[in-house]
Amino acid sequence: QVQLVESGGGLVQAGGSLRLSCAASGSIVSIKDMGWYRQAPGKQRELVAAVASGGTTNYADSVKGRFTISRDNAKNTVSLQMNSLKPEDTAVYYCNAGIASVTFRRLEVWGQGTLVTVSS
Repeated sequence: QVQLVESGGGLVQAGGSLRLSCAASGSIVSIKDMGWYRQAPGKQRELVAAVASGGTTNYADSVKGRFTISRDNAKNTVSLQMNSLKPEDTAVYYCNAGIASVTFRRLEVWGQGTLVTVSS
């Protein structure tokens, strides 16, 4: 049994900052890739940022230079520091992780989502 719990969403003005965090818990053997996705109204869910187990990161072009993803393997957490926020960043943000549990070799787990609203 594995779950992801997110926190940090909220309302912020354009140009402001927000930090999202996600903690994995349960019968975890190891965590492979971790990432943040977002879905705005009327749009498809898209990858915002991801970090592999080896530390390699990748970002959507729209957030490069503004967002930073990081992970703490000891705490089984991943965070997304969002700076210089824009109204177009408004979306529900989801944490995602590929996890090896005691039952599954690889299990894709999603968080419940946290709403980020950026006002102009």
